[in-house]
Amino acid sequence: MKIAFIGAGSIGFTRTLLTDIMSVPELRGKAEFAFTDINQQNLDMVTKLCQRDLDANGIDRKIFATLDRREALRDAKYVINCARIGCLEGFVTDVEIPLKYGVDQCVGDTLCVGGIMYGQRGIAQILEFCKDMREVSAPDALFLNYSNPNAMMTWAANEYGRVRTVGLCHGVIGGEFQIAEALGIPRDELDFICAGINHQTWYIRIAHNGREITKNELLTAYESNEKLCRTEKVRIDMLKRFGYYSTESNGHLSEYLAWYRKRPGEIADWIDLENWHSGETGGYLRACTEGRNWFETDFPNWLKAPPKNYDGSNRGREHGSFIIESLETGRHYRGTFNVVNNGCISNLPDDSIVEVPCYVDGNGISVPQVGDLPLGCAAVCSQSIWVQRLAVEAAVRGDENLLKQAALMDPLTGAVCSPPEVWQMIDEMLIAQEQWLPQYADAIEAAKKRFAAGKLLPTKDGYKGAARLKTKSVEELAKQKEEATRMAANADK
Repeated sequence: MKIAFIGAGSIGFTRTLLTDIMSVPELRGKAEFAFTDINQQNLDMVTKLCQRDLDANGIDRKIFATLDRREALRDAKYVINCARIGCLEGFVTDVEIPLKYGVDQCVGDTLCVGGIMYGQRGIAQILEFCKDMREVSAPDALFLNYSNPNAMMTWAANEYGRVRTVGLCHGVIGGEFQIAEALGIPRDELDFICAGINHQTWYIRIAHNGREITKNELLTAYESNEKLCRTEKVRIDMLKRFGYYSTESNGHLSEYLAWYRKRPGEIADWIDLENWHSGETGGYLRACTEGRNWFETDFPNWLKAPPKNYDGSNRGREHGSFIIESLETGRHYRGTFNVVNNGCISNLPDDSIVEVPCYVDGNGISVPQVGDLPLGCAAVCSQSIWVQRLAVEAAVRGDENLLKQAALMDPLTGAVCSPPEVWQMIDEMLIAQEQWLPQYADAIEAAKKRFAAGKLLPTKDGYKGAARLKTKSVEELAKQKEEATRMAANADK
């Protein structure tokens, strides 16, 4: 049974998932691994670490690491995608160019202008991944997509890549533990039903020993928690106004909606700078940049640290290993996955990608019926789905008009920018990301001519955002080694 990792140089996912998979006794004797990446240095470092873990646990397996993606995918039964197309160099443009037009993002990898453009780069590549899988992987191989924008990527892979694809994200799990903390109830005593779309999923039912937790009870718990009422202001406000708590972090959620980041002077009212995911401008870009720089610098010390133990004590909560375990052993697993709707949420489009409770066992992945989302929650999701649909179609066709319409329809972008500003901003981003956007060759040449003509709208050149923190140097990170190492282990490279 071959498991292939695309974008294996991202240690935050690769080493974690490999540890999770090898923590299942039945998989140790049958799983073989192939790692592929476009960056030889990152691939070598991650492979070296993971091979050391395997050797230390007495697993007689040699990781096949290669820059040749097709060879990595050959005969694979499971393919795990954790690639960041454009790497951090592309990510910089997702954040910095929109800032010139007043679009202040915390992350920019799911919706808003950054997420839309990230999707253009990612979809162009994921269709190539799918083509390779159709041609060289095992029949009916399962594609597990961790890459953002998760819904757009999973949508494109299923509909246009013609590969059975499930999108995976840990946001729902993180929110469950946070709710348990707020309520003061152990997570294992709570039952959740969570449904919506990726990063805009709603806890539509929370029960403790069969008793449903009310909106007012949850709201009181959050407002009385000193830390959470400071770091989760957007999520708490959405709970007040829509009646349900949302899965995604405060900073993420703030950039998916029209209301919380459109006026620079008011952004500070809704965010907190204690940690990046509470709303810092470009916070995830900073964290990923610091993480990459520290990992490359501190790598020799990672090799000196104790290897991961495969006895189960280091197993995380990522869905991927549990899906593979259930399909291979028949054990039951319930998780929240991103799948084609097909009527699961009855008031969202059938062809959209929804994030809903699913069950896995030896018979496969089952998706139960959720029914209607609460109307307000469905309205929020529906607006985002139309942005996703336009963005996916734009990426597949290389259609600059659909791309610009997607940006104009995005809630925060539309709240901040006029139509001419959106058109110019997308032109600028197309030019900056040319190397990753082969489907837009003609549109990029036209955009270059418009920019060369010089009749451009004024922008805020050099503007760093309403809540920007400085990226720490390696020397500064060295003064807080434990935190820097934790961040490096979790950040995309």
